Amino acid sequence: LTAKNLSEIITLVKENKILITDFWASWCGPCVQIAPILEEISNEMSDQLSIAKHNIDEEPNTPTKYGVRGIPTMILMKDGNHVSTKVGAVPKSEIVSWIKENI
Repeated sequence: LTAKNLSEIITLVKENKILITDFWASWCGPCVQIAPILEEISNEMSDQLSIAKHNIDEEPNTPTKYGVRGIPTMILMKDGNHVSTKVGAVPKSEIVSWIKENI
């Protein structure tokens, strides 16, 4: 996910699914910890949502636009609108519950 393709992704979400953007960095231990969990969720819920990853080191200005102050931060967008934010490394069950509460 880059600033360049973010608008394209939001357009796709408006037409189709829910988008969760995971703001992360390779040096962030908790970010690395939840990466496989998000991959599992993406596979299990592929008919309902898409998960995009945003490396904050490669695109440092985009997180600021979304109020990201710490990582990992997950932002859930529905119909192209920011619906909810989840901060921190949490268990898979908590992420799935958060998604279901907001869709």
